[in-house]
Amino acid sequence: MELRSIGASALVVGAIGLGCMPMSWAYAASRRDGTRSVRAVHAALDLGANLLDTADVYGPFTNELLVGRVLRERRAEAFVSTKVGLRAGDQHVVANGRPEYVRRACDASLRRLQTDVIDLYQLHRVDPEVPVEETWGAMAELVGAGKVRALGFCAVGAGAGPGAGRRGDRSYAVTIRRLERMQQVFPVSAVQAELSVWSPEAAWHLLPWCAARGVGFLAAMPLGSGFLTGTQKPGQGFEADDVRARHPRFTAEAMAANQVLVAGLRRVGRRHGARVTAAQVALAWVLAQGPHVVPVPGARREDWAAENARAAEVMLTAPDLDEIAALPLPPAP
Repeated sequence: MELRSIGASALVVGAIGLGCMPMSWAYAASRRDGTRSVRAVHAALDLGANLLDTADVYGPFTNELLVGRVLRERRAEAFVSTKVGLRAGDQHVVANGRPEYVRRACDASLRRLQTDVIDLYQLHRVDPEVPVEETWGAMAELVGAGKVRALGFCAVGAGAGPGAGRRGDRSYAVTIRRLERMQQVFPVSAVQAELSVWSPEAAWHLLPWCAARGVGFLAAMPLGSGFLTGTQKPGQGFEADDVRARHPRFTAEAMAANQVLVAGLRRVGRRHGARVTAAQVALAWVLAQGPHVVPVPGARREDWAAENARAAEVMLTAPDLDEIAALPLPPAP
């Protein structure tokens, strides 16, 4: 099993992580199955994909409870990453970075996860009404108290979303300035942001900052919210409560236009073996972006989790990477 370090604290994780969000949040509720999801987490751990990424807002709360069911039996095998800073209201989600809330939220996450320590505690969003130094300082106190081992920042939706790099690096510059302020308070061990073949902008702007400082990078949505698996067909539609139903990249027209990207990944995969999938090539591309990069694909099913974990065995060549780089990127949403 390939291992990678996260940040200056040298926390060791498997080459591929498991994003647990789709099991309880964002995608169609009709397809959620707690028992099947627990099997998926077990399958990931069996194959060395030991970074389990969740958040208190997923559900809310039910995703941490689900992960806790596995940790009760296999805590020593898992690297637990959860997040704080968002609260789910009746119809919306709001940021809350107040120190007293951070402390309460951490204790609640520990109970749900059935553990006495969180390996990586990430700030999910910055509260515009609270200086980030205050929120980060409260999180640092949790490290001192032994409740958390390391801190991370989730830059997904924090001014560095899809297409931002094609409009210039202004939004990434905002994120980097914020990270530098946080570094003055307590070390940032990891940054999580969207990174995939069809959203590579973070590799151009945010990844170099992380590499220069020994900060780990968790690649969120490395399979393009499922599109890069090649299993989604133009015009298939999504249920109303699925976030993709409102995403411009998932209209029938956009999906049809972007099939060339999936075809290119499949073409590369065939050179590595008949069973190498487009999804595995997409994850191998993320792994090739640096030794400190860990893709965190979501999976609700055991077979998907196993397929993703085995992507670490796919070693892309320089010609492979050149061919992928030449594939047309989808337009910014």
